Amino acid sequence: MKHTLAVLVENKSGVLARVAVLFSRRGYNIDSLAVGVTEDPTISRMTIVVRGDDHVLEQVTKQLNKLIDVIKVTDISSDESVERELALIKVTADANTRSEIIQIVDIFRARIIDVAAKSMTIEVTGDEEKIVGIEQLLSSFGIKEMVRTGKVALTRGIKSV
Repeated sequence: MKHTLAVLVENKSGVLARVAVLFSRRGYNIDSLAVGVTEDPTISRMTIVVRGDDHVLEQVTKQLNKLIDVIKVTDISSDESVERELALIKVTADANTRSEIIQIVDIFRARIIDVAAKSMTIEVTGDEEKIVGIEQLLSSFGIKEMVRTGKVALTRGIKSV
């Protein structure tokens, strides 16, 4: 099972490295990791996606809470939340395929952000299924390069993490 953890940490150098080392020492893999400063410049928010059962989640949470720079750890997997990823996908495109690629981009409400003689770069945001869906459709044209952010998530409503 995938778990999404919202981790508030002090915005200091080395915190990300300590969190990554914690996971690797315990043999847990991070599926996705996104880090950014919050509305308070002294605090960063990590959105970490990790696979495992409830025991794994409990161990990860306990270990994270032991780190000095960690302020709060919350599993938001079961909460109502808004989740998004961003992907940039560069596909092979020529005069014969451009219109078909544009149709796919429109269907997924994505955007074309760069056009070159033999390629197009598409920006798409959404949940994991949306990113995978457009990736599968564009793969038939030839994906030259692709980069994805990790998942970022916030709980709905006024509850704060």
